[in-house]
Amino acid sequence: MRRTLSVTLAAAALTLGLAACGSKAADNAGSSDSGASPDAVLKVGVSPVPHGEILKYVKDNLAAKEGLKLDIVEFNDYVQPNAALADKNLDANYFQHVPYLQDQMQSKGYKFTALKPVHLEPLGVYSKKVKSLDAVPQGAVVAIPNDATNGGRALNLLAAKGLIKLKDGVGVKATEQDITDNPKKLQIKPLEAPQLPRSLDDVALSVINGNYAIQANLTPSKDALAIESADNNPYANIVVVRTGSENDPRVVKLEKLLHSAEVKKFIEDKYKGSVIAAF
Repeated sequence: MRRTLSVTLAAAALTLGLAACGSKAADNAGSSDSGASPDAVLKVGVSPVPHGEILKYVKDNLAAKEGLKLDIVEFNDYVQPNAALADKNLDANYFQHVPYLQDQMQSKGYKFTALKPVHLEPLGVYSKKVKSLDAVPQGAVVAIPNDATNGGRALNLLAAKGLIKLKDGVGVKATEQDITDNPKKLQIKPLEAPQLPRSLDDVALSVINGNYAIQANLTPSKDALAIESADNNPYANIVVVRTGSENDPRVVKLEKLLHSAEVKKFIEDKYKGSVIAAF
């Protein structure tokens, strides 16, 4: 059975588990449940698009042949899936890339293990105000994700397109303080990632994560004024488990299916370049 949890519903349904994360997550984060029965349901937390859609394809078309039972739990933010995994409300999650995971592990103390890359959602620059980056006016407001890794990723994309310059070698950890040249005097406005599509009515540009762009009926390969290159991109999304659970037979089966030729074709056919298989 597929259960959909919005931010509000997740808060209500997981009140006890998530409220205890501050004191309990660190204790549970390193726990191993690799001894779970191979026949038990594997509960996986996902972002609805494209992660939930990809996993639903696996559940509906491939899982039964491998004897894998999946429970897909959807989240509409980037915080609760890791908290729920640490608190054992999930067996795995599939919504994030390695730089974000590393930041969360460092800041929250989670003991997680990333598995093999599954797909890439290219970050894009969108606008309802201008038709090209050359037309961006002086002093324009540019919305970017407010989490450290995706914020740095957005700044690097803006720099790659010539709108700003960053300190040499700053890489994915770039912040606004690393901007060395801003010829258009752009005003950078960090927002929660789910809010970025809604910001398009109020800002000149919004740098939107691929999954939220698709959810908002934006097609990155068609609607974005600029898009990340997939070459050598470190932001491929992965399945994450508590350390010690990576050899759980259910997780091994899920990894096999997510990296199958059938899933690759599903990604190519459904998303047409807006989501790219990373295997």
